[in-house]
Amino acid sequence: MNLPVIDNVLTVLVVIPLVGLIPLLVVIRDARAAKQVALVTTFVELVVSLLMLAQFRVGEAGFQMVESVMWLPSLGIRYEVGIDGISVFLVVLTTLLTFISVLYSSAGVIKHRVGEFMAAFLLLEVGMVGVFLALDLFLFYVFFELMLVPMYLIIGIWGGTRRIYATMKFVLFTLAGSLLMLVAIVAVYLASGEPGQRTLSFQELVSGGVRFDPTFQVLAFLGFALAFAIKLPMVPFHTWLPDAHVEAPTAGSIVLAGILLKAGGYGLIRFALPLFPLGAQAWLPIIVVLSVIAIIYGAAVSTVQKDLKKLVAYSSVAHMGFVTLGIFVLNVQGGVGAVLQMINHGVVTGALFLFVGIQYEKTHRRLIADLGGLANRWPLYTTFFGVFVLASLGLPGLNGFVGEFLVLLGTFASDMRPIGGPVWGAIAAVGVILAAVYLLWMFQRVMYGTAREAYRDLPDLSPVEVAAALPLLVLTVVLGVFPQPFIDVIEPSLARMLDLADAALALYR
Repeated sequence: MNLPVIDNVLTVLVVIPLVGLIPLLVVIRDARAAKQVALVTTFVELVVSLLMLAQFRVGEAGFQMVESVMWLPSLGIRYEVGIDGISVFLVVLTTLLTFISVLYSSAGVIKHRVGEFMAAFLLLEVGMVGVFLALDLFLFYVFFELMLVPMYLIIGIWGGTRRIYATMKFVLFTLAGSLLMLVAIVAVYLASGEPGQRTLSFQELVSGGVRFDPTFQVLAFLGFALAFAIKLPMVPFHTWLPDAHVEAPTAGSIVLAGILLKAGGYGLIRFALPLFPLGAQAWLPIIVVLSVIAIIYGAAVSTVQKDLKKLVAYSSVAHMGFVTLGIFVLNVQGGVGAVLQMINHGVVTGALFLFVGIQYEKTHRRLIADLGGLANRWPLYTTFFGVFVLASLGLPGLNGFVGEFLVLLGTFASDMRPIGGPVWGAIAAVGVILAAVYLLWMFQRVMYGTAREAYRDLPDLSPVEVAAALPLLVLTVVLGVFPQPFIDVIEPSLARMLDLADAALALYR
């Protein structure tokens, strides 16, 4: 069957949520109509992203479906979007998690200002999709900042009792990093050529032989890396994450963990590494050390958490440590593992936050000590939740295993100095063991033991909750059992990114 080919499909993906905002604003005071508009809009966006994926040509390393028009001619700034193997699955993941978040929220979880909540989600989707499509640094910065505003509103208006504190912390951390990146972008623009020839197009910067001074690269890389490290978040810039997750509504936690954190890892691969390879080399030892610390620290802190949601939040710190480690071992295996880890973490951790939210809506409890015996009451919930817990701890056959395995394989194969890759790989592998400890211990305490009388008559998963979880369950199994088709898409583009970095380094030899 021939699927329809959509012209300018990437721009269509950016525009659909904006178009959906128009009828949503008309019916914003009607909660039911607002839910329907948001559901239709996000579902259409998901379908179009799948059609975009069907149009993608597997095996091609370069950008596809590129659209480029001059936006600010006097400054040489372009509206330039494109897709490759690194970003294509992240776009689809974004549209899927957004639809799931809106679907779950439409089942009565959000009680007040429903129209405004749905509008914030549509605006957030514009920023999230745009980040993975933008090929102009200025355009990327616009989308990167656009994500901040609706997430600020989602946590600040519909969050928990300490939502204002969590929101301010989230904004201050993220904004500080973003401003550093803006300074670096301005510096790149001024250093890219003479007036009238300057550009912020990624393709022109990497293919035009622009040669940045070594000291400039070290500083510019730092500006980009700090912004992305805060977004990831990397230790020691992670302290905003647990507060934001604990206070955010369930849908906010799903997209925060599933998508917004990925913007940091994606930015490191897409921009920081190929544009400033000398800077990456200079900061590489520190990043590797911080990545390994994040893996061990995140797992260790998760083990002692009393709040179920905070445990899942700290586990994200550990899992994203594997992402940065995979990127900076600077080989194809580690890089492909890092991209797969971003996708798999988005699926599994998004699902874990969904199920933490489901049980909280039923029991109004998040402390692990207040739960127990739920398996006897909720067999369907236990089955779904158990699969996602096993995927998160890296059980072979589920998607969490594949990315971590490739990252560790790339780490063991690297020749990092002064301490070799096998040493870092062995230390990072301890994090996998600790993940099994804190996740299985949490599952045992929450799902087994003596059931509380208050939970006796609480219903199992509703049809809407099953519909929201089922796509994530299918992806968890498919990515774990059949990862090769995904690797075939990612590997050529990832190898090209590393080749671009090596070619840039060759200019200084």
